[in-house]
Amino acid sequence: MECRAFSQLADKLAELDTVVFGISTDNAATQGKFIEKESLKIQLLADDGKKMSEALGALSPRGMSSRYSYVIDKEGVIRKVYMKVSPATHAEEVATYIKANLKK
Repeated sequence: MECRAFSQLADKLAELDTVVFGISTDNAATQGKFIEKESLKIQLLADDGKKMSEALGALSPRGMSSRYSYVIDKEGVIRKVYMKVSPATHAEEVATYIKANLKK
């Protein structure tokens, strides 16, 4: 699962001065239970109003957030968008991109 992979890399990403969080259309209570159940080290944001997912172009026709990833720099500029990801390797892929392109 992708969120577990990002949690496993949380310390490495923190060393890259990177904050990771997920967004889904579930409510906060559901998110909290999921974070606890999976022992996640990353935060999940509840977008039950679907405004963020819609604004980012990630709202699927079924009304759920798509599995997209956005790398946003410290100035708030979206530097990279991943629209097709492999949950098993994606966290490492993002860390490699950040290290090569944003960490100076």
